[in-house]
Amino acid sequence: MTPAETPADGAAQAYIDDMARKRGYVLGYHKTMAAHDFDVLKAANGLVSAAYLEQRLLDRRTKELLFILSLTVMRSSQAHIRSHIRVALEIGVSPQEILEAIEIALPEAGVVAFQEGLEAWVAEVGAVGLEPSPDLAP
Repeated sequence: MTPAETPADGAAQAYIDDMARKRGYVLGYHKTMAAHDFDVLKAANGLVSAAYLEQRLLDRRTKELLFILSLTVMRSSQAHIRSHIRVALEIGVSPQEILEAIEIALPEAGVVAFQEGLEAWVAEVGAVGLEPSPDLAP
């Protein structure tokens, strides 16, 4: 099926636009599913909306930090981790708060998982590390 075969009334496009407004991002798989299996996208997004987007006891800041941590532990793609870091920054979470959430991955998931989250954080916040003193550099 091609994108031209999606619902003629523009429902899929309107849905993707609404997702972008509510989430602050749209992932590649959302776009593909909107074009090729709109019903499954709506079903999957319903679960995400209930657990993540709708206001319940946890506020949006906390949910973003949890998402960043869980995606780091699962070694998700840089793009996915970065999308949640970007949203967290946009809603007022500080770079240091995000870093602290990522650091929680260290004792439970290890250095390799932590490094993925840290690299995403560095890319989003523009963090720069320290280099060894010139007399110690290789």
